[in-house]
Amino acid sequence: MGLKRKVTTKRRGELSTSKISKSDSSAKKTNGASGTTAASSSTQSLTREQVVSAYRNCISARLIDTRILSLLKQGKCFFHIGGSGHEIAQVAMALAMKPGYDWAYPYYRDLGFSLQFGYTIEEIMLEALHRKGGPSSNGFAMPFHYGHKKWRIIAQSSPTGTQYLGAVGTAMGAAMDGKDEVVYVSSGEGATSEGEFHEAVNWAARGKYPVIFLIQNNKYAISVPVADQLAGESVYGMVAGYKGLNRYRVDGCDFAAVYDVAAEAVAKARAGEGPSVIEADTVRLLPHSSSDDHRKYRDSKEIEDDLKKDPIPRFEKFLIEKGFLTSDEIKKMREEIIDRINSAAEATEELPMPAGDDLERYVYSPRVVVPAVGFTEPVHKGSSIVLVDAINHALHEEMEVNPKMLIYGEDIAGKKGGVFTATKGLTAKFGRERVFNSPLAEASIIGTAFGLAVRGDYKPVVEIQFGDYIWPGFMQLRDEVAMLRFRANNEWACPMVVRVAVGGYIHGGLYHSQSIDGFFTHIPGLRVVFPSNAADAKGLLKTACREEDPVLFLEHKGLYRQGFAASPEPDKEYLLPFGVAGIRKAGNDITILTWGMLVQRSLDAAAKIEEQHGVSIEVIDLRTLNPLDKETILSSIRKTGKVLIVHEDTLTGGFGAELAAIISSEAFESLDAPVTRVAAKDTPVPYGPLLENAMLPQESDVFVALEKLARY
Repeated sequence: MGLKRKVTTKRRGELSTSKISKSDSSAKKTNGASGTTAASSSTQSLTREQVVSAYRNCISARLIDTRILSLLKQGKCFFHIGGSGHEIAQVAMALAMKPGYDWAYPYYRDLGFSLQFGYTIEEIMLEALHRKGGPSSNGFAMPFHYGHKKWRIIAQSSPTGTQYLGAVGTAMGAAMDGKDEVVYVSSGEGATSEGEFHEAVNWAARGKYPVIFLIQNNKYAISVPVADQLAGESVYGMVAGYKGLNRYRVDGCDFAAVYDVAAEAVAKARAGEGPSVIEADTVRLLPHSSSDDHRKYRDSKEIEDDLKKDPIPRFEKFLIEKGFLTSDEIKKMREEIIDRINSAAEATEELPMPAGDDLERYVYSPRVVVPAVGFTEPVHKGSSIVLVDAINHALHEEMEVNPKMLIYGEDIAGKKGGVFTATKGLTAKFGRERVFNSPLAEASIIGTAFGLAVRGDYKPVVEIQFGDYIWPGFMQLRDEVAMLRFRANNEWACPMVVRVAVGGYIHGGLYHSQSIDGFFTHIPGLRVVFPSNAADAKGLLKTACREEDPVLFLEHKGLYRQGFAASPEPDKEYLLPFGVAGIRKAGNDITILTWGMLVQRSLDAAAKIEEQHGVSIEVIDLRTLNPLDKETILSSIRKTGKVLIVHEDTLTGGFGAELAAIISSEAFESLDAPVTRVAAKDTPVPYGPLLENAMLPQESDVFVALEKLARY
């Protein structure tokens, strides 16, 4: 390695100030289009104790892999995914950072990083054996998905590539706060094929955010070789076009070379000199996971060649040559670590597993910010306001209340204020630091908001321009945002709001008229809100801005400026609790359950049937689909004995099917007629007005269904 032990007159046990000199191993690095070859002298600052401790964590990671594979064969755990061959790159990277001050988004091979960053062997065993007390998930998530609140390691998920954008969001918060925190995010080379990697690199480079992307290139993404992943020969080359991005490629089996690069990248990030991508060439000494057999796609010679590149013996040779440790000391250290691992495993086996009683405890925040119990609907006395302006006023008011609230999305800043003007005036009042345009990338918008929210101080309220285009961000919403609190057992949370314009009746055709509520009510951990009038929109949005859970706030485009959706404006103090349905019209014979645009059509149909047939209709506006006001729903049905569910989404798979199931299960004996639904046809929303009217539910459809129910 070319590292030298600093000359000292102290005895071996007193080398607390011993240093190691810079590596003669070179690493490619560049901050632009041209590449250079150089090496820094960062390793000179390391003490003997730091280097020996780094080795201890490397060998601990290796020996933990071995022990868990043994436990797997004994049927004491169910899954293993190892980092053998990656330890040097990970530990050297973590050594260059500040645990507990900096932030980390490690991936599933990052055992060495996690140990160096603060995890203990005992904590790793708790997670591996799915026992209570594990810092990542308390046994709720798969092992080797690291997370530790104390050390600012965000509880990780399984999808490859989703972590990049969260890291950028967390780095955004550091930059906006003027802090020199650095955010680490890692993956294998395969995950860089995901679009979200490129979105994250672009966003980080554009904003010069302090993110270090460590790409651990072991040449295989499960069984897919690197040649099938990249257009070029390296990730280093692939990201050459991002202006402002620092790039490095380094031998990931060379401790000093990696540390030099890591220290330089971290220093640049702290100094505001932008993000870095570090491609560390590593070896994968085990199959992808315990479910894989790499002999099916790797020949024996290749496996043997990688074993010869094992970074652990290389590190040990260096330690011995430079006098940091003797071979006997290395042997003794290994034995001590093995004893500790075995003791930790045995002690962990005696601990309880999480019980089913805990299952639903932390899907949502245990604290209710705006209680529904005891809520009484006030009479609003403000001037009449349309729904889009109510949204705008709610955002203004909450931005004043919370200086850490941010608003961003596509086209939302400046004089334009969004394609529907919902954010007009906000940039002028609060500045571009708090209200700004994002790139046109829905996953980026939601993913960075996740990263901001997990910091615990920022409240991102982001906009997705149309519900039809939310799908690039679906992975972020479902797998990162909604799952975080559950998978972290309440250690981490991401309180954020995603505002989305939805719905038809506007001649928008297939790609501007979609109803998405049926999809998102299926996701535990995500609140879904859908107001039908201006007063509710203001009160619910203000509540959403204070909630501790992520909220999908659906705004019907067709209601933005409708006179029938206008209402007297609530005052600044009005907060409408989630899970409280609104009884828009009292009645005794049939209950209508509805929300969004269909509330008014249901009211119109109810008035018509009462006039023509004398049938008394109760119309309930659900307002929030998650949480759902089951008490009001069931109470009404037990009174009327008949129910009609009316919604804009397609019939098959719409939220009305879930309502029908609840009613059949919990109010069956009160029913005097079948549960009936009126919904859209099972087709996309067409463009032509006659076609659109035929596809979407109309007042006449509601009237006909009410007539049929009335005859029972």
